[in-house]
Amino acid sequence: MTEGILVQDTNIAARDGYPLAATVFAPAGAACGTVLINSATAVRRQFYRGFAAYLAAQGFAAMTYDYRGIAGSRPASLRGFEVRMRDWAALDVAGAIDHTRQVWPALPLAVVGHSFGGQALGLAPNNDQISRALLVAAQAGYWGLFHAPEKYRVYLLLRIIGPVVARRVGYLPGWTGIGQELPLGVFLEWAGWVMKKRYFFDDPTLNALENFPGLRAPLRAVCLADDPWGTPASVDLLCSGFTGTRTERIDIHPRDIGARRIGHFGFFRPEHRDTLWRDAAMWLGANAK
Repeated sequence: MTEGILVQDTNIAARDGYPLAATVFAPAGAACGTVLINSATAVRRQFYRGFAAYLAAQGFAAMTYDYRGIAGSRPASLRGFEVRMRDWAALDVAGAIDHTRQVWPALPLAVVGHSFGGQALGLAPNNDQISRALLVAAQAGYWGLFHAPEKYRVYLLLRIIGPVVARRVGYLPGWTGIGQELPLGVFLEWAGWVMKKRYFFDDPTLNALENFPGLRAPLRAVCLADDPWGTPASVDLLCSGFTGTRTERIDIHPRDIGARRIGHFGFFRPEHRDTLWRDAAMWLGANAK
C-alpha cells in the first residue's frame, strides 16, 4: 500500500495463455470503475505507473501491463521469438480486457490507449466491452503525416537502418533509439505499416480491421500540438476507423496548461497531474460515479 492505494505486481493471461506481466493499482475502498492502460510501442508498463497510481487515488482500479516480448513479458531471448504487432492486439490487449472484465464484472471498463495502445483498441475483437476510450497521441502512423524533421528520422530508421539491423541481430535493439527492444516480427510488421499511406488500413491481410466498428463507447482523442507523431492528420486517420462511435478530438498546446513542452510522451509525466491527469480522470469517470 502506498499513498492510500494498493499496488500489486501480477501476471495475467493473454488469449492464447501467454503470461503477461501486469501491475494493478486500486483504491483502499470500493472502486468506482476500472481503467486499462494500453502502452505505446516499445514502452514498458512502469512508464505509466504515476498516472495509474493517480487514477487509483481518484477511486479507479487501474491496470498496466507489458505486451509479449516487452520488459516483464519478455522471454529469455528475443531471437526466434515469433510474434507480430497484430498479435499484441488480438491476443494481449484482448486478454487484458478479458481479465479486467472477469475481475471487476460489475464495474464499467475504460481504456487509455497511448500511441499504438489506441490503435490496438480498434483491432481488439472484444472492444465492445469498453465503456469509455481515451486515446493519447494515438495515430495512424504513416511516416509522411509526421512533422519534419522527425518524419525523416523515422523513415531512415524504419525503412533503411532498422530492417538491416533487426534481421542481422534477430530483433531490434534498444540502442537504435526505439525504446525497449522489439521482437523481429513486431518491428517488421510495424515498419511495413509505417510506409503505407493509410498505415494498417492499407494492409489487406489485417482481418482485425473489421473490429473497429465494435467500439461504440464515447471516444476522446487527445492531440498534442508539439507531438511530431500524433499530428492532427494522423490522429484523424486513425479515428476514421471507429465508425461505431463519434470521436471528440481535443487539441492541446503546451501553453494551454502552462508547460514548455508535452510531445509524444509528456502526457504521462507527473508534472501534469493537476491539468492533463485531472481532466482525464474526470472524463473517464463521467459514467462511473
